[in-house]
Amino acid sequence: MNVSTFPVVEGVEKLVNNIHENIVQHGQEGVVDYTPHLEMEFESEVAAYDFYNEYSRRIGFGIRREYGNKSRKDGILTSRRFTCFKEGNRSVDKRDRLIKEGRAETRTGCQARMVISLDRKVGKYKVVDFVAQHNHDLQPPGYVHMIRSHRRLHASQVVVADESGLKQDFQEYVSEHDEFGLKQDFQEYVSKHDDGIDIIGYSGQEIMNYLPTKRMRSLMYGEVGALLMHFKRQSENPSFFYDFQMDIEEKITNIFWADAQMINDYEYFGDVITFDTTYKSNKDYRPLGVFVGLNNHKQMVVFGSALLYDETIPSFQWLFETFLKAMGGEKPKTILTDQDAAMAEAISFVMPETFHGLCTWQIRENALKHVNHLCQKSSQFYSDFEACIDVHEEEGEFLKAWNVLLVEHNFSEDSWLHMIFQLKEKWAWAYVKKQFTAGMRSIQLCESFNVEMKNHLKSDLNLVQFFTHFERVVNGIRNNESEADYESRHELPKLKMRRVRMLVQAGNIYTPKILEEFQEEYEEYQGTCIKNLKEGLYVVTNYDNSKERMVIGNLVDQKVACECRKFETHGILCNHALKVLDVMNIKLIPHHYIMKRWTRDARLGSSRDWKRQHVELDIKANFMMRCSELCPRMVKLINKASKSHETYAFLSKVYEETDKIIDDMLAKKFVGGESLELCHASVSIGNEKNDNNMDTVDVGGEKGIKKLRLFK
Repeated sequence: MNVSTFPVVEGVEKLVNNIHENIVQHGQEGVVDYTPHLEMEFESEVAAYDFYNEYSRRIGFGIRREYGNKSRKDGILTSRRFTCFKEGNRSVDKRDRLIKEGRAETRTGCQARMVISLDRKVGKYKVVDFVAQHNHDLQPPGYVHMIRSHRRLHASQVVVADESGLKQDFQEYVSEHDEFGLKQDFQEYVSKHDDGIDIIGYSGQEIMNYLPTKRMRSLMYGEVGALLMHFKRQSENPSFFYDFQMDIEEKITNIFWADAQMINDYEYFGDVITFDTTYKSNKDYRPLGVFVGLNNHKQMVVFGSALLYDETIPSFQWLFETFLKAMGGEKPKTILTDQDAAMAEAISFVMPETFHGLCTWQIRENALKHVNHLCQKSSQFYSDFEACIDVHEEEGEFLKAWNVLLVEHNFSEDSWLHMIFQLKEKWAWAYVKKQFTAGMRSIQLCESFNVEMKNHLKSDLNLVQFFTHFERVVNGIRNNESEADYESRHELPKLKMRRVRMLVQAGNIYTPKILEEFQEEYEEYQGTCIKNLKEGLYVVTNYDNSKERMVIGNLVDQKVACECRKFETHGILCNHALKVLDVMNIKLIPHHYIMKRWTRDARLGSSRDWKRQHVELDIKANFMMRCSELCPRMVKLINKASKSHETYAFLSKVYEETDKIIDDMLAKKFVGGESLELCHASVSIGNEKNDNNMDTVDVGGEKGIKKLRLFK
């Protein structure tokens, strides 16, 4: 039966239009005022809790139910106190104080609250006390969903996440793992929420048939067309960057892409990057290259990726040039790679000012291959070789030790050791310590990313499916960072000495991971002493290590310089420098020794994309945030409206009218709006290169992606 035949309350169109005009006049914020005030009334304690919880979500904190009073006569709740989730203070821990890791402290004694009391005359609860002020920082909108009182999962949100490509496609997961009976579990889950299997609306076989049909539709224009359509959808965000290179046959050889978040991350953490390639990224065995680095929590962060046709100097040169173009021309201070000669040649040409370091982990692995008979961990050769990599700090000391190593073990001039010696400036600590590396000496971040990719890939995936899995892995990495950000904001710093001003300062500035490393240096400093002092030159020694460190201290400028170069390479002060600062009666970390990339506020400040415009971060994330707000409210409204025929008909009519209005609003926003500014495709023909605007390229015009089957 058509909904329009139902008797509908008059004035629906007028009501909807008034709502529309109100939204247009007052912006896109919610019309409802969620700020509590005295004498506000609620039908129940649950309604009061939901209201205050919604208020807290919008403001940026969580709530708890504190004490409640019940009548002794009838057992009815007469009053309830709702508090901020940081109310109170933790009592003294009476457990063994030798426990290494206790739970993080989160409470700050916050007094924010809302108290309700039952007014028996009207049968409603009224607000009798409300305190809005907090004694702690509130959570930004992007982290509110992690607060306990706001952690709710709705089935509708799962569907939205699935369709938005933000979370793992549950149905695809079911299809791939049905040997565990997940299809039946999925049906049972849906039936519980739909009050019976008979009204689900689809069969189990239809679930299993859905994805193959979806994949066929996605490839209806061919793999190249589907790839370009995928990039075009991503380009809804103006900061998204992609580029590809074609050969003389108009076949795509190399592909590079970086979304807005990657470009934004590079702005803050792109001083040190690692790059590596791995094979078997999809069924064509194209090498996958990924640029990664460390964020302020010392977690992996992805800056960009590429699918390459081969690993030759021209391909790498195109890739590095394209990468720098995507990042606005900003070159990193340091790049770490493996020992690929073609890659090294391309880096020296494209980024001559950037320090190129080699992965020490791979050098050790190669030593096992070439001089395995000498690389037993108990052997003298192994100890001497390790010392040349990590221990010897002076060039003369290193060269002397290396010559002794060659003579004692009688290596010929054409041995692997002679070859690796020619690259000593890229891996020996005597040379590397002159560069900022953020503490990295290997490309294991790339290896970790490759492992994550392999866990999500199958050998028969097409290119479009590969990109879907790639985005899932990147989203997982970003989720880890979001959780670390939330915990650093929510939990109080774990200080080993709470009355030390420098540690209190460090706890307020650094992320928990960096604070942990700084406190280790501070503990080491407690065991150091000044052996000699002369005109600003200090000799610092440690009781556990007789090695002397020369430290220059300048009281006027509050500057210190230690020969171990901990700050210059890692970005935090060493225990030797901390000792000298203390001798000079400097009790706080000087501002010039606080590296922003390691602080909680590392992301403060605007960032620019490859067009030098402000980076607009993940549009999908904003979409999901709005959906997560609307879904539970709409579900409640639907459940309420379904209780009677009249309310059902009314809401149906409201839906029809609002649907038309929303279509009109979206049409006005996108039709005639900003055109998508797509990137350029570099067409290489021999030694010539022509730039073609992507807007002139027909989606199905390319002859394909150049195939290459390599096995490694």
